[in-house]
Amino acid sequence: MAQIEGIVHHVKTVQAASATAATRPVRVCLLSLADESFVIDLRYVREVFEVKSITPVPGVPSILSGVANLRGTVMPIADLRSALGLPIWGTSAKYAVVIQQGVQQIGVLVDKVPEIRDVRPDEYVTAAAQSPEGAHPFVTGILKLAGRMGSLVEVPALLSYVGGTK
Repeated sequence: MAQIEGIVHHVKTVQAASATAATRPVRVCLLSLADESFVIDLRYVREVFEVKSITPVPGVPSILSGVANLRGTVMPIADLRSALGLPIWGTSAKYAVVIQQGVQQIGVLVDKVPEIRDVRPDEYVTAAAQSPEGAHPFVTGILKLAGRMGSLVEVPALLSYVGGTK
């Protein structure tokens, strides 16, 4: 009987810990692309740098603008505006956010230096199903921000998308 009570107590403790983790704020990086807001889990963000120049590379997927020099490291640079159906106007973005998962990393062009914020899980809304021609496989949800919305970019899906496009 004492063994069963111990197991029940353990299960209740694990469930309480899971419930607490589900309401714990998550740190995110808010990005701006063509006056639209996007959100990336901060755990994937390595750094932000000012892009001085981008060297085009023939034969790379169209989402890649080329490569940039980041302290001696050749960094692939992606411009997500066309993939997200956003207008491409004016000069190229001045900053890149380096996102990384495992050994994969890429610089994503952004219009402004990003903002870091804590968000609660209840501030997320699941992204509505999109038609195949408008689908963005790496946008998986919406974040309700003060007076605006931000699309949640899933980094593993983004890296997979960039690696598979032409």
